[in-house]
Amino acid sequence: MLNPATAKAVIDHALFLGADFAELFVEHHQSGSVELNSGEIDKVNSGIDFGIGVRLFFGHKVLYGYTNSTDEEELKRVTSLLAAKDKRDQIATAGALNLSRYNSIHSCQLPLNQNANLEEKIAFLREADLAARAEDEKISQFIGRIAQREQQVEIFNSNGLHIGDTRHYTRVAATAIAQNGSEQSIGYEAPGALTGWEFNTRLNPRELGHDVAKQAMVKLFAENCPSGEMPVIIGNGFGGVIFHEACGHLLETTSVAKKASVFHDKMGEMIANTVVNAVDDGTMANEWGSINIDDEGMETQRTQLIKDGKLTSFMVDHMGSLKTGYSRTGSGRRESYKYAPTSRMRNTFIEPGDSSLDEMISSVERGIYAKKMGGGSVQPGTGEFNFAVQEAYLVENGQITKPLKSATLISTGPKVLKEISMVGKDFELAAGMCGSVSGSVPTTVGQPALKVDNILVGGGN
Repeated sequence: MLNPATAKAVIDHALFLGADFAELFVEHHQSGSVELNSGEIDKVNSGIDFGIGVRLFFGHKVLYGYTNSTDEEELKRVTSLLAAKDKRDQIATAGALNLSRYNSIHSCQLPLNQNANLEEKIAFLREADLAARAEDEKISQFIGRIAQREQQVEIFNSNGLHIGDTRHYTRVAATAIAQNGSEQSIGYEAPGALTGWEFNTRLNPRELGHDVAKQAMVKLFAENCPSGEMPVIIGNGFGGVIFHEACGHLLETTSVAKKASVFHDKMGEMIANTVVNAVDDGTMANEWGSINIDDEGMETQRTQLIKDGKLTSFMVDHMGSLKTGYSRTGSGRRESYKYAPTSRMRNTFIEPGDSSLDEMISSVERGIYAKKMGGGSVQPGTGEFNFAVQEAYLVENGQITKPLKSATLISTGPKVLKEISMVGKDFELAAGMCGSVSGSVPTTVGQPALKVDNILVGGGN
């Protein structure tokens, strides 16, 4: 996408201006989506974007700019503007650019083609819509969306790196709305993968429509959740969003380097119950949060964050490594060429344990089973959170008794890690998008079901 001779000339120019390190991130991005609303195809969108990000290091200072041009003089102009206030007499030397190669583990048979598979995608959405509406006459609305995109990246830097990657993403989102008079409830699922449209062979549109409609109906006639401190069993899959938001971000050097994380000085210490093992893994084939290389050009890896309750690693990008001294983990990520990369999560999850869901339920005298988690808010630095439960049930005397609505879980990430006493076998992953200072990136959350012995539950009562 960018002539290597041009890249080398721009990098040499950056070092001549005194930069300690220079990097070019080249991106060509195309996307396509189709959306069904009220039984009709509502939107068919497509787009193409291209740009080049220029990043310079002056010590621990990061300067970043971008342009849509591949012209050498324009790239040098952007570089000069960035370096204008930091020009130094001492000049670093750039290495020769050497193209790096690797074996991609992420297959793609049906990449994005704006003129292909559209009718098949429309048929998929219509079938899901019919299944959702057939669940109950109180399903008043179904919204379905299929989005596919292709991101080509090329990275050059002053260490001599020249590497590229092509990433194929496909995601299907389904929302069902149930209504009974003035009461309304919503069911939602959005599976995704790092692959092409062949992802649809892993999905059943009728099951997807049925699942979101059932979620909506369960909540429509549910009772208000009781409030107070009690044991909570958090379901598998998207239940991992609490670890991601309330703990995962605290293990990124984005916050650790600034000592804005409560874990910044806890390496090697016990920060969780011994049953907790947590991982951030970019190597899982075709998973939504996986990557071959990160957005700094480093091959991805599996990073054990917590082992038997002990903090064993942070997620470390290039600048994070310079600031903290920890080795890079292939975690430098960004939304696009418009953002400088920072340490970010990939596929982040709590590993399976040896308890069953039935054993957890039977161990609770009175508490909540949070089968499906929703969104929430987290306080950066402390991990204080408030998360809504999308689908909840009351547990009494070791039995699930009735569905609940308006349930929220309130605590801190560090506290919850120590309150986990049982970890299940029913491991599952779920796709999501994570926002931070380097934009929004595909990430996967996950866990088996787990029991938190004591957590504050907010409810409608």
